[in-house]
Amino acid sequence: MKIYLTSSGLVAEHDGRFGKLGSAVTIDRVFAEENPLRYLLGEFSAAEAMQRAPEKPFAPIQSQEIWAAGVTYLRSRAARVAESTEAGGALFYDRVYDAARPELFFKATPHRVASPGQSVFIRRDSKWNVPEPELTLAINARGEIFGYTVGNDMSSRDIEAENPLYLPQAKVYDRSAAIGPCILISDTAPPPTTEIKLGIARGGKSVFEGATAIERIRRPFKELAEYLFRANAFPRGCFLMTGTGIVPPDTFTLQPGDEIEISIDGIGTLKNFVEFSA
Repeated sequence: MKIYLTSSGLVAEHDGRFGKLGSAVTIDRVFAEENPLRYLLGEFSAAEAMQRAPEKPFAPIQSQEIWAAGVTYLRSRAARVAESTEAGGALFYDRVYDAARPELFFKATPHRVASPGQSVFIRRDSKWNVPEPELTLAINARGEIFGYTVGNDMSSRDIEAENPLYLPQAKVYDRSAAIGPCILISDTAPPPTTEIKLGIARGGKSVFEGATAIERIRRPFKELAEYLFRANAFPRGCFLMTGTGIVPPDTFTLQPGDEIEISIDGIGTLKNFVEFSA
């Protein structure tokens, strides 16, 4: 089952059918349920039938924070090492990839998150900006993974490359994250062969394309969630981006007007445009 957030509430998709759920069904309520899938199936039986998926869904988030995991793909490790060589951070990121403890960092509160079709931002004080397409976990307050969505972890690579301690400035700012178009509610994780695809267009022409599979993520999803919830409470649950295995070449940087398209098999496609931050 998939759920979409719209201006009039939640819309569910199940077995090729769409239905508008009751007003009591909210994102926070879904995150609070012990068995979200069973709860939504019950609510879907009384949903108002719809003919199609919503055309302009919002980011499917209400009170949740977004966190992110870094250096979970070998490709991401290589990129971090390369960009940090001059700052002396190469060994730092090499150790992160092999360490027992994963790299986890805060990414965004709801008001910093862009919806599908909205613009994500690039910083004016950065000259090297890239999107990072990531499978994103929906995790309830008990630390249990119950859903999946498409995520974009926008990054200012030159700021991060100057010094690993600048990571928050490279990662956390207005509209530095986007998620959507829906949450896939499922008792099982997407198959390991599931592809993540990234396309970037400029002036109507493709300027970058890349793809990877989630089986290339080094760390199990449950392990990432378990570390995130150590000594850390999320009363309304949270989202966790699981890292990127698609990194544009060092010569590439986003420009205002670019269109970013991230697709994950079985979930959907997240599209955003690029603007400078205020």
